[in-house]
Amino acid sequence: MYSFSPKLRLYSVILIVVGLVLFGAGYFMNHGLDDVKIEHLMEAAHSGGHSAPSHSSEMVGPQDHAAHLEHAKLQVHNQPLAAVHTIAVFLFALSCCALFFYSIQNAAHAGWPIIILRVMEAIASYIPWGGAVLIIIMILNVTHNGHLFHWMDASLTTPGDSHFDPILYEKKLFLNIPFYAIRTIIYVVGASFFAWKLKSLSKKVDETKSRKVYASYYSWSVGYIAFFGFASAAWAWDWLMSIDPHWYSTMYIWYAMVSALASSIAVIILISVYLKKAGYLPQFNDNHLHDLGVFLFATSMLWTYTWFAQFMLYWYANIPEEVNYFFGRFQYYSETFLPVMIFVFLIPLLVLVSSSIKRNYKVVTTMAVIVVLGQWVNYFNMVMPGTVGPYWKTPSGFLLTFGALILFIGLFVLIVMTALSKLKLIPTGNPFLKESEIYEYPF
Repeated sequence: MYSFSPKLRLYSVILIVVGLVLFGAGYFMNHGLDDVKIEHLMEAAHSGGHSAPSHSSEMVGPQDHAAHLEHAKLQVHNQPLAAVHTIAVFLFALSCCALFFYSIQNAAHAGWPIIILRVMEAIASYIPWGGAVLIIIMILNVTHNGHLFHWMDASLTTPGDSHFDPILYEKKLFLNIPFYAIRTIIYVVGASFFAWKLKSLSKKVDETKSRKVYASYYSWSVGYIAFFGFASAAWAWDWLMSIDPHWYSTMYIWYAMVSALASSIAVIILISVYLKKAGYLPQFNDNHLHDLGVFLFATSMLWTYTWFAQFMLYWYANIPEEVNYFFGRFQYYSETFLPVMIFVFLIPLLVLVSSSIKRNYKVVTTMAVIVVLGQWVNYFNMVMPGTVGPYWKTPSGFLLTFGALILFIGLFVLIVMTALSKLKLIPTGNPFLKESEIYEYPF
């Protein structure tokens, strides 16, 4: 049994407190921005000659100064909720991807990862907590206490209104508040149910060592893979792509999912190595580390493919309604949009391409940290341009962004490691355990 280190518990609590303080300071600074200060921010944002809209809504409706100021006010005051939304979606997707990776191993009857299945179960324990945060965000948005989703404004789909948007009118069969709320609840409740069910069956397999129970465990793993396939696609549309509802991409669901999958594998590596170094998981060796490194490398390269293919196709087509999505990111997010490729593509490519280096604990754990932080920046690039626009480089914006990040990292560590301390680290009833213990990479 793993015992949650008092020092690590203290660190997680400190992160939560520090995150709350930073976020609170940023919130009050943001709340204190009046119309005059926001007009100054508008002037500063466009002083460099940048004029590309960061959101398709800027091209619809009145185009006078009052309309632009109103839009800027919404973007500036979106900062607190957008910061929370970014990390909340990222960690929820990461946890669901860990359970997806877990289910794939069970469905494939893979022997090598059995000794780290409990690590994946612990990460999946965050799902209901992260889902609760997303339901709160959903409630704030559908009650119009948050403005992350432009399409929720009823005037946009009201024919004859000065803000009427014919594109959103055609999409309202899917993009409407009741259906959005129902879908969000389905994602959260469904993923939480599968996390509970698979954990309980895994425990029952240990207790009974019954092949019949293991068959049920296998079947539910396959069931989650099917659920995840549909749900991960739909929540990428709802929580991320619908932020800018004029724009859409057929590759977006893979782009968002693989980003979270690479991050989940990185977190599995970090926790597994931590347990190994702390003496709780001596069975974990460089062969297991190597295979996790292979998956980290593969998912990072797959993410790069989806990023480039999506970008290249839209850029080549050069349709104004579509390239607007990228223009805003190039002009206002140049510090994060392209440089993120260094951390989630170039460094993993140069370092992890070597088979022998994947057995080096320090190198692989360092790469895992780089990939997780890089993919969080990727989610930042997906959320912030459409919600906050060019107004992210403010003191309140930095405090809110990093406050939310630190707060949720602390919360994630506290929840996951507490769950891990309640699990038997080695699934002794699993029929493939012996294969995992003696596993040796053949090359």
